[in-house]
Amino acid sequence: MLACELAAAGVGTLVLEKLPRRVEQVKGGTIQPRSAELFELRGLLEPLLRRAWPRDPGGGHFGMLPVPLDCTPWRTRHPFPIGVPQWVIEEVLEERAVASGVRVLRNTAVTGVTAVTGVSGADGVEDAEGAEAPEGIDPNGGVTVTADGLRVRARYLVACDGARSTVRKLLGLPFPGRDGTYQAVLTDIRLSAVSPLVPSRAGHISSLTRQAGGYWSMMVPVGGDRYRFTFGSVDQQDVARDAPVGREEIAAALLALYGEETVLGAVDNSSRFSDATRQLEHYRTGRVLFAGDAAHIHPPLGGQGLNLGVQDAVNLGWKLAATVQGRAPSGLLDSYHTERHPVGAQVLHHTSAQRVLAEPNPGEDVAALRDIFIDLLRLPDANRHLAGLMSGLSLSYELPLSYELPGRHPLTGQRMPDADLVTPAGATRVSALFGDGHAVLLDLAGVVPADLVLPPRIDLVRATCTEELGAAALLVRPDGYICWAADDAADCAATLLSTAVEGLAKTG
Repeated sequence: MLACELAAAGVGTLVLEKLPRRVEQVKGGTIQPRSAELFELRGLLEPLLRRAWPRDPGGGHFGMLPVPLDCTPWRTRHPFPIGVPQWVIEEVLEERAVASGVRVLRNTAVTGVTAVTGVSGADGVEDAEGAEAPEGIDPNGGVTVTADGLRVRARYLVACDGARSTVRKLLGLPFPGRDGTYQAVLTDIRLSAVSPLVPSRAGHISSLTRQAGGYWSMMVPVGGDRYRFTFGSVDQQDVARDAPVGREEIAAALLALYGEETVLGAVDNSSRFSDATRQLEHYRTGRVLFAGDAAHIHPPLGGQGLNLGVQDAVNLGWKLAATVQGRAPSGLLDSYHTERHPVGAQVLHHTSAQRVLAEPNPGEDVAALRDIFIDLLRLPDANRHLAGLMSGLSLSYELPLSYELPGRHPLTGQRMPDADLVTPAGATRVSALFGDGHAVLLDLAGVVPADLVLPPRIDLVRATCTEELGAAALLVRPDGYICWAADDAADCAATLLSTAVEGLAKTG
């Protein structure tokens, strides 16, 4: 996702991927509503929807409790989670990135990271042996990465290399948090026969979970005879994290949970995971930045991990592009950490709470807590709050006041709804304005001066809207968050507006 964002801004980007080929594992298979909105901003949602697996429309969950979360109060066109295997999401994103000019080197594992004081103006890849210092000196410095016989010099390195991040370890960065309390297995399987206990269609998580014979599980049908099977038991707690998952182990769990009528046909892939919780203290260390699981890990509850990483990338992409291209003021890149670290911390916090509620064998106290929470989730305000939290739709950023205005507008930092618009060119939607990754100055009341000269990568769109958006003009960042708004022509005077537009980058 980050490569797509950088390429859209015209930044030369290289992806180093240690795997020789994509692993076709469902893994993170849930696209939350806010991630769906971000994919739609870039024209990436439609190819993902074409390959989504069938599931009953229904809300997400909190702590696996049997009350669906209702996202409809959050003014979204995508109120339900979408089931798409992670490998499909990766394929769609890689196709877009490569088509946009990104180079992807597979079977290329990073083995060394070194900060350098100067790099050439053009990023390059050279043989590690005999590499010569590049011509020219960039006073901003850069990073040298060694990877399987290559030496790569770049202005910046972003580590998106997962929970066991090689880059994080090479730099010796602490990853504070706590170890997991349990081990579990995630496996994609094919069943040659099923009992009535096996779900026939993906739906709310409460219809997909089961406990029996000392095991707990979640079984998700993903099409045909394929299922995503997650299970754990007390006997697995002493198993090494790297221990292979044998066919016998999976078959034993299936027998205990779904009976003799459920027959294992094939195992496509398997892995182990835990509920460890950790987060980097800083998402940026000089010329190296971290995103996704390399920056934060948490219990796999509520379908948060993949979405948190995608949203990290969309926040970082335009800021890093502006920095590399010399369009950003000092401090813009640091706003990536300022904005996204609290979001990651919040996910760690609420997944820890969910871990208690989702305890497979709850004691009397936890059972009582679950009962209270179920009652609370049936209250519209409580349900709306947790729906916004789990979907990402309630996220807003605390933006600094970087220009002189008569007070901060209430919409500042809020997500921009995907409203219907009518422009001189015809009917459209807000989401259709962001396909190229530009910021958008949306004039809804003819208050923007005709002679206004906009900086690069900010598009002026004059339109009318049938619904009330709460302002006469709005400046929306490339990641879909409002960084400036005006209520009338007086607020939109040329001097103030010019200052506001120039302040887009400063608002982070």
